Amino acid sequence: MNILFLTLATMEDIHERGIYTDLVRELASKGNNMYVVSPREKRTGLPTEVKIEENIKLLKVRTGNITKTNFFEKGVSTLTIENRYLRAIRKFFSGVHFDLILYSTPPITFEKVVSYFKKKHQSKTYLILKDIFPQNAVDLNILKENSLAWMYFRRKEKRLYKVSDVIGCMSEGNVNYVLNHNSFIEKHKVEIFPNSIEPVERLSKADPSKQFYKKYNIPFSITLFVYGGNLGKPQGIDFLLEVTDNFHKIENGFLLIIGSGTEYEKIRNHIEMHKPKNVKLFKKLPKEEYDQLLEIADVGLIFLDKRFTIPNIPSRLTSYMEYSLPVLAATDKQTDLKDILMDSNSGLWSESGDMKAFIKNARRLANDNSLREQMGISGRHYLEERYDIRKTAHIITKHLQ
Repeated sequence: MNILFLTLATMEDIHERGIYTDLVRELASKGNNMYVVSPREKRTGLPTEVKIEENIKLLKVRTGNITKTNFFEKGVSTLTIENRYLRAIRKFFSGVHFDLILYSTPPITFEKVVSYFKKKHQSKTYLILKDIFPQNAVDLNILKENSLAWMYFRRKEKRLYKVSDVIGCMSEGNVNYVLNHNSFIEKHKVEIFPNSIEPVERLSKADPSKQFYKKYNIPFSITLFVYGGNLGKPQGIDFLLEVTDNFHKIENGFLLIIGSGTEYEKIRNHIEMHKPKNVKLFKKLPKEEYDQLLEIADVGLIFLDKRFTIPNIPSRLTSYMEYSLPVLAATDKQTDLKDILMDSNSGLWSESGDMKAFIKNARRLANDNSLREQMGISGRHYLEERYDIRKTAHIITKHLQ
């Protein structure tokens, strides 16, 4: 089978570990010919080109800047990306008949590309829904409901749903939200396709390296809390800053924040000005070094803005589970992440903004080694049973049979 995969995730090396690269490799391992289209942002200065490795062809399309930029530039780049993708696919993959079109959100602006090949090739179409836009922008006061911009993007969203034969959602909460807010979608079109990875084999946590602690100026005999990932508006940065100011209340605790995004400078300025105790901030690290930090970490953190009305499931959950880390989450009440943590017995949850509950949960994890170990092991088992891409890829491929 020939599968065309459209994504906004940056892919320079198909062997990198991640929810999309792992999926591509797994589908290719089953004998499918994978044609992957990924952006190469203007700031890189690199051209559009194709990299070929066995039955995976990776088309890097030069686009405008989409990440780490202002909302206006991101919006313009997003609006023009489908025409750039379509031209590049027709040029570099001419003559290829696609049996399945696979595409992820964000963005919702792949509808033109999907419609073109669905009509031309009668391809099956599968949407991997990771982002419910424009509602998430409304929740964060980036867009106003019923504004001209909202109406434009809402129409694009509806068209994308209509052109999709199947919509794969991250969780049951996602499924229910999509069906409840889009009455035109038939129930049989929507199913659960969770964030999944190919877990590395990990029999036990690595012995902490004092050299590694020294390199990052981290106290050796502490409970290390790590937040790794995007630092943007969806993460509810104001509460994260409040956490940094109160983290000294967690005896024997140390907070390490690693990431990048539109709010990174705001966090850096806050930490430089207030100098909170037992808190350090690092710019996004190379994947290898970040993995080494997860090896020595004790607790993984997840933050989401409390204003969200849509149920988000951050992909970093699988990273923490992979490294047998218990999860400490502070999110909105709509996400069923809290239900996943309870069902898997892999972490503790409180509502974003509730500092008292957050500190209470953090103290429990900081002072109870056996609880951390139990939750870490439970999370790893849950990952292997439900979020292993080698098991979940069939959710997509069954539609080709």
